Amino acid sequence: MSITIREIQPEDNAELAQIIRRALEEFKANKPGTVYFDESTDHLSDLFQIENSVYFVAVENSKLLGGAGIFPTEGLDPDTIELVKMYLQPDARGKGLGRTLILKCIDYAKFKGYKRIYLETMNELDKAIKAYEKLGFDLLDHPLGNSGHHSCELWMVKEID
Repeated sequence: MSITIREIQPEDNAELAQIIRRALEEFKANKPGTVYFDESTDHLSDLFQIENSVYFVAVENSKLLGGAGIFPTEGLDPDTIELVKMYLQPDARGKGLGRTLILKCIDYAKFKGYKRIYLETMNELDKAIKAYEKLGFDLLDHPLGNSGHHSCELWMVKEID
């Protein structure tokens, strides 16, 4: 499996939006207050032009497998950035690709001087939650910042060393 990881490009937008929405449908997490209904999901390459944000996609033989990004979400402490939109095609899961993408995001955050990475998720995405825990994310009892994703009922944070 020869997978390339690169930054998102405008031509990835439509396919990536489809991957995200299909994954949320698959896990019955396609509800209001999630990225499923975010207008920005259809043009993620524009969203990730904001300073200190980046979105990485994984590609194999010109097929988009998924991606993950970090974003300076409004309301977070200046030393904290959010891990966002971590989604993979079903056939790309369980092979360590999600871990690779998350580690790439963590490295970028560390390079940019952030001390913590925050994320929001849902109980329906239990496999992702296990992966986050293995990477050192701890559950919080309340949300941080203002992502606007009120349907996310789990919040996690990881200290970056």
